[in-house]
Amino acid sequence: MISRIDLRGDALPEGSALRALLPRADFDVAAALEKVRPICEDVHHRGDEALIEYAERFDGVRLDEVRVPAEALTRALEELDPAVRAALEESIRRARLVHRAQRREAHTTQVVPGGTVKEKWVPVERVGLYAPGGRSVYPSSVIMNAVPAQEAGVASVALASPAQAEFGGLPHPTILAACALLGVDEVYAAGGATAVAMFAYGTESCAPADMVTGPGNIWVAAAKRYFTGKIGIDTEAGPTEIAILADDTADPVHVASDLISQAEHDPLAAAVLVTDSAELADAVAKELVPQVGASKHVTDRIAPALAGKQSAIVLVDGVEEGLRVVDAYGAEHLEIQTRDAAAVADRVRNAGAVFVGPWAPVSLGDYAAGSNHVLPTGGCACHSSGLSVQSFLRGIHVVDYTRDALAEVAHHVVTLAEAEDLPAHGAAIKARFGWKVPEGK
Repeated sequence: MISRIDLRGDALPEGSALRALLPRADFDVAAALEKVRPICEDVHHRGDEALIEYAERFDGVRLDEVRVPAEALTRALEELDPAVRAALEESIRRARLVHRAQRREAHTTQVVPGGTVKEKWVPVERVGLYAPGGRSVYPSSVIMNAVPAQEAGVASVALASPAQAEFGGLPHPTILAACALLGVDEVYAAGGATAVAMFAYGTESCAPADMVTGPGNIWVAAAKRYFTGKIGIDTEAGPTEIAILADDTADPVHVASDLISQAEHDPLAAAVLVTDSAELADAVAKELVPQVGASKHVTDRIAPALAGKQSAIVLVDGVEEGLRVVDAYGAEHLEIQTRDAAAVADRVRNAGAVFVGPWAPVSLGDYAAGSNHVLPTGGCACHSSGLSVQSFLRGIHVVDYTRDALAEVAHHVVTLAEAEDLPAHGAAIKARFGWKVPEGK
């Protein structure tokens, strides 16, 4: 059901050599890019007409209009299961607590008397959010994208989610209800690359956005790559991943259930256990069988995900070696189920999010920990962060110098300008002092 990689006995290699030994899914965004390019350009040239045609082609439904009517949002919230509404409201409340604390305040540094540099934080003007609607429906992703954008102070927030034939061409009603709870009233029935193109270029019904965020399939990732440079993006999200670093204190029932929890997302989802306990490895492998058998999405998602090249049980000599492995892997989600789990977690350098101990499973973070579940995948956690308020803010330096403050450093500026063979830079300083540079200090 799941393969093993034995890294015991020999010294672990460094860097890319170690990463090459670890399991990873094939996710060829470059190949997908060539297929989404004409779709994106078609949306550019034909706007809403192209969006309507692609909804019929890809989602099997003919739309009258792309924008979701306001009454559909109201109706979705009114008809929402009260238990689901309560859960969404609690998820929103916790997410706001965490993300509100991430707000940045302007800070002014006095470099010299009369010379200051202030860093102020300005939100992007308009953001397009994407909520997937393929194999599963993700109202939680609406929360994880909308809350940090709102807490950052983004003035205009719009959301797109695929049209659903089952619901008359509207996005899934739970997605719409989540939007209503969050106060996001600009919603579009558009999916995949067409949604990203709609936000990037704008159409008759949708104004262009400065930034697009949200998880999605390979076509969404490819469209984000296509528009990188034209608009801001969060990340090229690939298939979801869980890595678990565990020793012999871990409960194999918990470990197996957590591996399965991410495997049920997608047949390309990665589930990786790193352990120094052969006994735990055996127990987890044994426990997977009945738990997988009792799961809902066995044949289409879970079984192929666990059996795929992206999933494995990795045996190491000790927790120290295990830390090196998980840091090389750079998991989207990393659970630490070891002795002194908090101390081990503090040493982790590369992960989208870290879950400490037996009572903080990834599922908690997916919905109600307060943390954000839009996280870097494919090893990108080695250099990138998950979605946060900071994602929607731009830092701007405001430089304010008096004449005396400039005079003090003018000779250094001129010297550096001439060293770089950019004399006009120096001339811009000299002109302010009658072409005679002050001696300064």
